[in-house]
Amino acid sequence: MDAAWFAQDPSEPLGLWQRAAAPPASAPDLRALAFEYSSRGDRVCARLLLPPRGEGPFPVVWLQHGAGGAKDAPYMDAVAVPWARGGAAVASLDFPLHGERANPKFAALVRAGLGLEPGADPLAAAVLRDFYRQAVLDLRRGLDVLARLPRVDAKRVAYAGLSLGSLVGAIFCAVDTRPAAAALALGGAGGSGGWHADPALHVGRIAPRPVLFVNATRDAVIPRAAAEALHAAAAEPREVQWFDAGHSDLPGHALRAMWHFLRRHLALETTAP
Repeated sequence: MDAAWFAQDPSEPLGLWQRAAAPPASAPDLRALAFEYSSRGDRVCARLLLPPRGEGPFPVVWLQHGAGGAKDAPYMDAVAVPWARGGAAVASLDFPLHGERANPKFAALVRAGLGLEPGADPLAAAVLRDFYRQAVLDLRRGLDVLARLPRVDAKRVAYAGLSLGSLVGAIFCAVDTRPAAAALALGGAGGSGGWHADPALHVGRIAPRPVLFVNATRDAVIPRAAAEALHAAAAEPREVQWFDAGHSDLPGHALRAMWHFLRRHLALETTAP
């Protein structure tokens, strides 16, 4: 896919709106900010979690959810809370058709497109193609927004994605050089309805920035062969770690491995959670 497909429109206003928000119920010590901005005429809903103390500026991990999830899904809180307590600002947005932007009918087409062979369902493939374009542009605009938010260091950003978040993230980090590193969990090559949505065709362009791949040995959604094909498509420097788990139950030490990797490449010298 031509990188021009993901080019931003510099004339579109960000339309930033922000307000203080309640932190996750499990982490009343954290500080939270809700914010929205415009992207291709859509309104993107996002959240920022800040460490419990200090004024920053804090380095940022942009953390993205899987298919059917949302920026504040319980499993996202389980990842984001320890990382914020470890000293990072953790930003997340609702992908198109998810969370506050939900549209069950079209979200179902996205999920169907992820499992199709090319050409099997032109409508699902078309919806999936536009989903990827919108999601990547939302993330690119989100990095622009970070420069306007309080207490964050928009020049020290890394990306972390879970499942669908890793598929989108492989493309996003390939076309935008601002993330210093990427931790991609539970992703794989192919099985995505066509060339436009195959992360293996893009992931090699993340180099020379480092990539960590985290996968599960008992993953019933992403076959091992698909995961290994994505790993093989990446250029050095890259790291690969496998964990004895299924697609929806990555153990705590897998998430800690992601955190150690991100913290190292953000030069964040704090005690790890």
